[in-house]
Amino acid sequence: MPTDPLKILSDLVSDAHARIQAAHEHINPVVEVRQGMRNAGIPADVLTLDCLRTQRRITLILHDQQSGVVLYQFVTRAEEVGGEFKQMPLEDMSSDTLVEWMEDYFG
Repeated sequence: MPTDPLKILSDLVSDAHARIQAAHEHINPVVEVRQGMRNAGIPADVLTLDCLRTQRRITLILHDQQSGVVLYQFVTRAEEVGGEFKQMPLEDMSSDTLVEWMEDYFG
């Protein structure tokens, strides 16, 4: 089992993305791994899940200073980032959770 948090989260997102595409043609999310924060000196990786149809985004952040935690937020693509981020332990994150989020927020 991988121990790199970005690899773990990327694998979960990939599985959820495939499942959503198979079950919900109208959602068709776009997944992106962003390194901009890290390149700007902020020790964090960002994954975004975008629904172009609804213009909604789910932002997932792995911050080095919050090891084992996924910060997440539901925003629009125009907002980019909203207020406070919610958080959950990475070990509690699953592809099922991500599928539910995308069905509820993008559906």
